[in-house]
Order: sequence, then structure tokens, then C-alpha cells
Amino acid sequence: MKKAVVAGASGLVGKELVQQLLDDQSYSEVTIIVRRSTGIKHPKLQETIIDFDQLEQTDVNMNEAVVYCTLGTTIKKAGSQEVFRKVDYHYPLTLGRMAKEQGAREFLIITSMGANSKSRTFYTKVKGEIEESLVALGLSALKIFHPSLLLGNRQEFRFGERLAASVSKFLPIFMGPLRRYKPIHAKTVAKAMVRAASNGLSGIHIYESDQIAQIGEHSN
Repeated sequence: MKKAVVAGASGLVGKELVQQLLDDQSYSEVTIIVRRSTGIKHPKLQETIIDFDQLEQTDVNMNEAVVYCTLGTTIKKAGSQEVFRKVDYHYPLTLGRMAKEQGAREFLIITSMGANSKSRTFYTKVKGEIEESLVALGLSALKIFHPSLLLGNRQEFRFGERLAASVSKFLPIFMGPLRRYKPIHAKTVAKAMVRAASNGLSGIHIYESDQIAQIGEHSN
């Protein structure tokens, strides 16, 4: 029986991930780290409400746990590059350090397609930087996910996502080499993460969006 720790449980993928883990019989315990209560009630669920600026002071036990990080925001929602970096770089790195120090079984994180620390685009640059910093920690198993545009029921309206979802239904443009750019549903990403955590692979593994779709859509 495994235990999971999830940071970012209230986000688009995070919500789907928590449900997947609660339904998965191989997990006996699911701990979520959140800013405010999700309202979810389940015998396996433990909810830890914290200020993420005090993440290192939390007493969540990650020993032998599968740690999932789905933390993330946008520049628009964050309000500044400084706040964006805090959420998408500093919080995940702190979580990774805690996982390393406590002997977590593995660490799984969603970053972004095109993540590159040398990118001229701030968003993909930060995503690349967190990947490099997590790699440097020397985690037992680090699994990085690069989904394309995420689809699902967000609380806030995002025009680009709505448009992409509509277009992808009618145009067969996401074929061959372009398949990796096809928008992907959050539930599929969540399924792929749970499935990847059960494959027993150690070391560093990066999953591109088309691989995520293949794993998630064919998992039971």
C-alpha cells in the first residue's frame, strides 16, 4: 500500500489527481497540502491547510510517499513575475527538498511544454529553471510532465483554452509531428501521473504531451 502527498490539489489537474488517488486501491493514504479546505470528505484523505510561504514548517510526512506537485499559476492571475516565480519555482523547489530530505519514494511534477531555462519567454524560462533545480536535488525518482494546453472545467474563464478546445474537435490538424501539441484534458494528465508513479522506474523521466495522452487514455 502506498501513500501520496499532493500539493496543488485545488487546481485543474490537482482536483482530478486527488480523485484518481482516492479511487486507487493501491493507495491507503492521500495527504493534500492546500491554502483552504477543499471540502472533500473521504476515509483515506488527510487535508493539511497551510500558508505556502511556511511550507517548510509543515509536519506532513513524506517518508516513502509518492509526492505529486501540480502547483502553478499564470502571470495574469499572479499579478507579477515575482509572485509567479514564487508559486511556480520556489514552492515546488521547497517541496522537492522536503521530499528528498524525508526519503520520498518519488516526485512527480507538471511543468510545461517548451520548458527551458534559457528561454526568452519568462513563463517557459521559469519552468525550465525549476526542472533543473529539481534534477540537481538528486531525488530517487523524478518524473516531469510537459502537457500541451490543458482542458477541463476551470473556475476562471480562459479564452485561449476555450478556442483551442473548439478547434481541436473539428480540425484534424493535430496529426503526425503535431500530435504533441493537441490540447489534453486534465483528467488524462492526472491518470498518466498516477500510472507513471506505478511503473517502478527510478531516475529522471520526462513525459511529453503525446506520451501523457497515450499513458492516460489507455490506463484503467
